[in-house]
Amino acid sequence: MDITWIITIFLIGFVGSFVSGMIGIGGAIIKYPMLLYIPPLLGFTAFTAHEVSGISAVEVLFASIAGVWAYRKDGYLNKALILYMGGAILAGSFVGSFSSQYLSEAGVNIVYGILALIAAVMMFIPKKQVDDKPMDEVTFNKLLAAVLAFIVGIGSGIVGAAGGFLLVPIMLVVLKIPTRMTIATSLAITLISSVGGTTGKLITGQVEYYPAVIMIVASLIAAPLGAKAGKSLNTKVLQGILAMLILVTAVKIWINIL
Repeated sequence: MDITWIITIFLIGFVGSFVSGMIGIGGAIIKYPMLLYIPPLLGFTAFTAHEVSGISAVEVLFASIAGVWAYRKDGYLNKALILYMGGAILAGSFVGSFSSQYLSEAGVNIVYGILALIAAVMMFIPKKQVDDKPMDEVTFNKLLAAVLAFIVGIGSGIVGAAGGFLLVPIMLVVLKIPTRMTIATSLAITLISSVGGTTGKLITGQVEYYPAVIMIVASLIAAPLGAKAGKSLNTKVLQGILAMLILVTAVKIWINIL
């Protein structure tokens, strides 16, 4: 635990949390591969897939809190979506995180790779223009939202993600939610999801506390800055950034799996 190692972990947390606040994801889609591959590239001891998923789960909880706090007064939080999808993803994430202890290292990475691939495909599906719809006129299929959130929760709980990188394309493509409402609301749902995921990881002893604390500090600084940046960017730019991040991550994960 020298200063270079601390700076490395801090920067991984900072970059991931900045993007988290900006585009409405918990940030694990970025931090998972960074934690897995960057430390050994710099000569440090590599984290295992289980350790990475545990660190990510705890850190995403705090990044989501910071992101939601930054969006709390802008009118973009959809309470009905948070209620239906939040409750379902909380149950799913606890089931997934608790059962992840029975998976091999390769199994955890494969689940992550599948989730990233699905999210990448969904982000490149043409989206109907819903951003012009007034926020108070937004409607959605409640049963479909809850079922999809539960499924996302199981998969994301396994890899220590809160599922934001899958929630965003689902909300944009399937539920037809406007972009800025999607970004803010997905952070709130991600926060709820990460409670279940973090609990499961802590109970099963999959959390390395020192790197988790470093990344939590980074997330509390970076997530509000990312949220502030996201409010000023064009919605198409935000969607494009998320799509490219998910695609690059999916390709990298599958190259290493295969």
